Amino acid sequence: MAERQLRVDPIACRAHGICAELVPELIDLDEWGYPVLVESPVPRSVLSDARQAVAACPALALRLTASAVRK
Repeated sequence: MAERQLRVDPIACRAHGICAELVPELIDLDEWGYPVLVESPVPRSVLSDARQAVAACPALALRLTASAVRK
């Protein structure tokens, strides 16, 4: 099964902060309001919240990517 990770496009991001409100377990905001992402797979318990954050981003700067699980 593929692991999911959140990624942000720092050029597209406009620091609205919606993502951090929707998934505080995975996203903090820096002093300027830009997202700082946790560098780990998205737990299943917050996967739907992560998808909602991606859909809610007004700048379309947030993505949920899949990577193969290493054995």
